[in-house]
Amino acid sequence: MNHWQVDKSWTLFLDRDGVINERKFGGYITSVDEFKFQNGVLDAFSLFNDTFGNIIVVTNQQCIAKGIISIDQLELIHEHMKNEIKSAQGRIDAIYIAKEHKGEPPFDRKPHPTMAIMAKENYPRIDFNKSIMVGDTDSDIEFGKNLGMKTVLILSEEVTKSTPDISINNLGELCDYL
Repeated sequence: MNHWQVDKSWTLFLDRDGVINERKFGGYITSVDEFKFQNGVLDAFSLFNDTFGNIIVVTNQQCIAKGIISIDQLELIHEHMKNEIKSAQGRIDAIYIAKEHKGEPPFDRKPHPTMAIMAKENYPRIDFNKSIMVGDTDSDIEFGKNLGMKTVLILSEEVTKSTPDISINNLGELCDYL
């Protein structure tokens, strides 16, 4: 169908919790054992691999600033995630993490554009007008809108006020839409 004329010149930006893996409402994913992929995610990554030029994860992880999890523990979770996706014939090109407390400097957290700007510095061919941001919160949708991206909301128990371009139940539905 390809509603947005997506091709290899496009970039896919993804939130992590609630998009790639099951979100732990009221808490944080602190170990590989707690990290559970959402239904259909691994199949979706296999399709995204052939569709997008870049696949970037942008994730707010204030659990680092709160001392709940170390950066090393977070790296182990991300290595597991990338390895499982790679085994399913998918890929993640980069992961950008905002580690600070909500509302505190350096203001890397979504909806601030910092993580996208860092991605563009590392991948200069990124064009935000040819990018899609997929998330499950208002800050994810505002992040994408602030940069001129198409926005996709993954529906969950999270109450949102932002208006995305489309709302879906999981990444598999994004594959069907594209």
